[in-house]
Amino acid sequence: MVEEKKIKKAHSAVLECRRKLTLTGVSEVEDFDAAHVSAATDYGVVTVRGSELKIGKLSVEAGELSVEGKIEAVFYSEEAEEKKSFLSRLFK
Repeated sequence: MVEEKKIKKAHSAVLECRRKLTLTGVSEVEDFDAAHVSAATDYGVVTVRGSELKIGKLSVEAGELSVEGKIEAVFYSEEAEEKKSFLSRLFK
């Protein structure tokens, strides 16, 4: 069986004064509220934690996302880990 390699879309993250985060290469916003934003990229899921967070700009066609507010943490997790069911994570 021949395995097809997926070409990853370019991705960048620019944080300005811990108040504004601009991401490129975003394919979708999975979840958001005033305390966190989760967005899928070809390099994993980016989660932003903080307070008073809001989405300033979202363009899925261009793959751009802007998050504004008090940003306390930005981290990546693998997509496969994010998509596991609750029971499979519970009985790990």
